[in-house]
Amino acid sequence: MEFQDVVRRRRMVRNYADEPVDPAIIDRALANATRAPSAGFTQGWAFLLLDTPADVARFWAVSTDTVDEPGDWLAGMMRAPVVVLPCSSKAAYLERYAEPDKGWTDRDESRWRMPYWHLDAAKASLLILQTVTDAGLGACFFGVVPEREGALREEFGIPDSHDPIGVVTIGHPAPGGSGGSPTRRPRTPWQDVVHRGRWSD
Repeated sequence: MEFQDVVRRRRMVRNYADEPVDPAIIDRALANATRAPSAGFTQGWAFLLLDTPADVARFWAVSTDTVDEPGDWLAGMMRAPVVVLPCSSKAAYLERYAEPDKGWTDRDESRWRMPYWHLDAAKASLLILQTVTDAGLGACFFGVVPEREGALREEFGIPDSHDPIGVVTIGHPAPGGSGGSPTRRPRTPWQDVVHRGRWSD
């Protein structure tokens, strides 16, 4: 698939077929994720891969109260055979920028106007989405319910040094399911968000 086709075809899939995926595609997606740019080449990301029926079921059990009586959205999402939790490590960035070539030896978080640990993990997540699109699969990125994060950490042993920035489901797209916000909101033309030379009204 040409790159422009990947960009155009990528969308958030919310309904999956009950069909396994080729593990080689998942391996390629995760390998590609680690090619994302990162501040100071810190590479402060990690990925919790859940690709067995038992592990995926455990994820949904600790992620929602309605796993036994799911609505249409949840039922479609739960059929995804693969779940990935991209995680970021703030500590890795504070340590990296205290090294001699960076020199912020005080490890002061206030030096970071933007949380690049989250931004870099998000870039890596996009490469996962693009890779599975290129392979003819579907994926959806969504957030972790804050009240469920503690249970997720405990269930899967996610250390305090890493924070899940979201969840990616991966599988074969199935017809139907929630179309999400793009079915209710038009895509903004790129010309409306690009400001050449000077930002103006």
